[in-house]
Amino acid sequence: MSIFDFLYMAIPVVFLIASVLIAVKAVSRGRSRKRTLLMQLASFAFVFAVCMICPFAASAATGEAASSGADGMAYIGAAAATGISCIGGGIAVGNAAPAAIGATSEDPKAFGKAIIFVALGEGIALYGMLISIMILSKIG
Repeated sequence: MSIFDFLYMAIPVVFLIASVLIAVKAVSRGRSRKRTLLMQLASFAFVFAVCMICPFAASAATGEAASSGADGMAYIGAAAATGISCIGGGIAVGNAAPAAIGATSEDPKAFGKAIIFVALGEGIALYGMLISIMILSKIG
């Protein structure tokens, strides 16, 4: 591992940690939380863009095939499919489950109908995982 590989991995981490520390100080000084959150998202997007562009630029400059870059994008796509669908499923179940419990406590016959809505929310996460498996099966 060369020093450039180490720097390539360390610089984004250091930048994001510094961004978090600056955000914490800004909130403690009374700056708007919304503005601080937007700055955090902007800094994350910037670091993400730099980390995505640098390998493609390096492979184009050296003339190497960018097959590993395509594999990396497939891994990112699979992770995004699973992660975003799990977040959506968690939000759906978090809203549907208390309503199902309340409906069941009022009328025990409503349990069957109520549990279907909870299962539909969990299905979203399963669909995301299925898409991830399909993406990863194309790579290997």
